[in-house]
Amino acid sequence: MTTNPKKLAKQPEHPLDDLIRTDRIPHIWCPGCGIGTVFSSCLSAIKATGIPYNKFTMVSGIGCSARGAGYIKLDSFHTTHGRAIPFATGIKMANPELKVIVFSGDGDLFAIGGNHFIHAARRNMDLTVICVNNLTYGMTGGQVAATTPSMAKSTTTPLGNPDAPFNLPLLAYAAGASYVARWTILQTRDLTTAINEAISRKGFSFIEVLSPCPINYGRRNKEKPLDTLKLYQDRTIIKNGADPAQADIDFAKGVVIGTFIDIDRTTCDDRYNQICRPCNDD
Repeated sequence: MTTNPKKLAKQPEHPLDDLIRTDRIPHIWCPGCGIGTVFSSCLSAIKATGIPYNKFTMVSGIGCSARGAGYIKLDSFHTTHGRAIPFATGIKMANPELKVIVFSGDGDLFAIGGNHFIHAARRNMDLTVICVNNLTYGMTGGQVAATTPSMAKSTTTPLGNPDAPFNLPLLAYAAGASYVARWTILQTRDLTTAINEAISRKGFSFIEVLSPCPINYGRRNKEKPLDTLKLYQDRTIIKNGADPAQADIDFAKGVVIGTFIDIDRTTCDDRYNQICRPCNDD
């Protein structure tokens, strides 16, 4: 009996296998969705830091993007809707040596979780917050979100969204974030670099990533996945250091992307230690 040498050959490992819970694969993300690309960039950035994996933890809330915490082979927490940042804050204050990453979506972070976001940014909590912005509530049926563009259609605004969406980089900056960036899933190298920078620095870091949702947002707005990627390619303008006030999402005039804010500011941990350490020494 002849043995096929190809069957005996060990299958090559994926470069990120040491960070992926392969027993949870295949993932639940839809074909054409960009969340997997953002997740891959996040894992690549973690690996590139050279920091031991036991110094990391990932926290997420509820939603399509939030499933990332269940796929990463690190200590991770899949928390309740909108509460990823409070959980992350507690973890960071209990163990300040950890690198705490919040990986979630625009609905989880800026609708039900919006109040938590602005106060964590105000306090300059030492967290890295990655928001996958697909402009809709992707998991629960495609309802209008705090980021849905004006006049875009959703299940709850079938004639078009009458409201203005949040400008997330401006909101993060105005609340006090010390690092603010925005990329799309097309700029994977820039995105990976930004996540690496955010992890490696101190303070509240926020990265928005524009990502398609072909099943809900795209279908209702007659936008195919390749159409969305074409928009990202043709209608985005890289302006590092741009005023976040210019970062509203309007593909008709062009969407500004890049690293907008990178400043040093005293963190919540630093101030806590200044106040509490003398008391503990006594």
